[in-house]
Amino acid sequence: MNPHSTQILNVDDNDGARYAKTRILQSAGFTVIEAANGTDALEIVKRVQPALVLLDVKLPDINGIEVCRRIKADSSSSSVLVLQTSAALTGRADKIRGLEGGADNYLAAPIEADELIANVNALLRMRQTQVDLRDSEERFRQLTDNIDDVFWMFSLPGRELVYVSPEYSAVWGGSDESLGQQPGGWLAAVHPDDQARMARRWERVADEPHYDEEFRINAADGQVRWVRDRLFPVRDARGNVYRVARVTSDITARKEMEALLRAADSNKNQFLATLAHELRNPLSPIRNAAALLGATGEGAAELQARARDVITRQVDHLAHLVDDLLDVARISEGKIVLRNEEVDLKGVVAQAIETAAPLITARGHRLEVVQPAQRICVLGDPVRLAQSIGNLLHNAAKFTPTGGEIVLSVAMDHGDGGRVRISVRDNGIGIDAANLPRIFAMFAQVGAPPDRAPEGLGIGLSLVSHLIELHGGHLSAASPGIGLGSTFTLDLPLLHAGADADAAAPAQAPQEQPSSGGMRVLLVDDNVDAMEMMGFLLAEMGYEARTTADASEIEAIAASHKPQVIVLDIGLPGVDGYEVARRLKANPQLAHIRLVAHTGYGSPEDRKRAHEAGFDAHLVKPAELSDLEKALRGD
Repeated sequence: MNPHSTQILNVDDNDGARYAKTRILQSAGFTVIEAANGTDALEIVKRVQPALVLLDVKLPDINGIEVCRRIKADSSSSSVLVLQTSAALTGRADKIRGLEGGADNYLAAPIEADELIANVNALLRMRQTQVDLRDSEERFRQLTDNIDDVFWMFSLPGRELVYVSPEYSAVWGGSDESLGQQPGGWLAAVHPDDQARMARRWERVADEPHYDEEFRINAADGQVRWVRDRLFPVRDARGNVYRVARVTSDITARKEMEALLRAADSNKNQFLATLAHELRNPLSPIRNAAALLGATGEGAAELQARARDVITRQVDHLAHLVDDLLDVARISEGKIVLRNEEVDLKGVVAQAIETAAPLITARGHRLEVVQPAQRICVLGDPVRLAQSIGNLLHNAAKFTPTGGEIVLSVAMDHGDGGRVRISVRDNGIGIDAANLPRIFAMFAQVGAPPDRAPEGLGIGLSLVSHLIELHGGHLSAASPGIGLGSTFTLDLPLLHAGADADAAAPAQAPQEQPSSGGMRVLLVDDNVDAMEMMGFLLAEMGYEARTTADASEIEAIAASHKPQVIVLDIGLPGVDGYEVARRLKANPQLAHIRLVAHTGYGSPEDRKRAHEAGFDAHLVKPAELSDLEKALRGD
């Protein structure tokens, strides 16, 4: 403490004694105010609030003991220190009477200078300690009163409540008064499954004054909440534990996130296992069919034709898987863009049925289509709508035992501004009520029966749900239960409905496709098998095809072979196809050659990048033969 900032009131009716004490205090650096009677002393204390009053007992108006009592009784001055002095009342009883009157110390004259200064400093140190303690307690109370955690303090070994923060009532629902009367009452709110464990921990607190536990409570709002409860020992100056402090934090959000992460991890593992299953399934028939392509002898042509059909179907299946995965990635990044136009649902339904027909036929299902005679139109992307309905038909076919029944129906509801409902109903394995809320989640799969492996990647329904939401509609599911079939319904805004337009335009005669005319084509791909197969197909179709897997040879081959079209893979080793395309277009002798990108990169950004690099067409692997021919001819 700095003496120069400390004011002391010196009260004594003896001028000589008062002067001597003032000089001693001033020599020690204190600021001294003087009073000769009790009345003036009380007025100065109220006005100035000195740190200490050096108070003589014998005063002419009010004796010093009464002055001290009044100072201590007033809340505005109760913290002012009082050092009582007396030259006459020096007995043991006098000292006791002075201290009981509220004095902080009592000195009997004669008082030596060093003794007076030592007592004043001791009292001021004590006062500073009290101020610091009071400030610390106030900061502690402000902290605990303004945090979301519950802070507790209990004495040991009796576990009596010393303090609990206001958040206790908000979380536990009880009052601090009732907790004070029954310190273990907080246990009543602990979840029954955790109560016995926490009761045992609480019983051992005196012997084990430290723990870090997580448990559930029935909170004040009626909800079951998770809390983390930490207990810490509080030691005295000798190192003995005389109290325990507790901090209880609400960790419900963290527990919910952990549960979500566990579910996501489980879904991820199931998804990866199913992905491996789904990818291996078509690879096996493709490999066997490839072996059959080399068959010779009687019936070889028929075997080879069947093998080609198998390979085509299985490759289509693989392409469908890859497309679904890419669509999911685009949706998660917000990159799906609809090409909205007026869409006649009859055409969309027909396209969806055409897509799902091979699987429906292969499983021996009977498909019934029910739709109004009039023309029903919605605003949307016809490709995405056909994809959504096709996915539902695929699901129905996959999860319905052989020989099942599938009903695709379209109906209008003119209420609520007009809606169209497209339903796909089957009599398949059905869905348990507990699984209905989660079937639209990404990678979610309903448990398959023991005799069946999981089918699909668990992304089809999520994809359909997102696509329909982009169209301003929603997807719903219903099932009476396991083994009783399922119904999935697309609900879309109706644009308008009108007369049947099926026969509005006469069918046009198919146009004869132009022949290849011996067009020269250069194929560039580091996948030698894929490149050679395409080369064989083009040769069969009358094209003159050259192949290379080395990007460094392209310009030389192009200069000598003079191709009219170069079909170029993007992902080439050492240099990407974009750079090759820019190089070719920059060469005046080769710039006229038509460039077709044939790549696994198929996003809108990839197409834009290919166009900017100089490609004239962009095909996504595996390209349909008809699309390849159109790209070669520039149709």
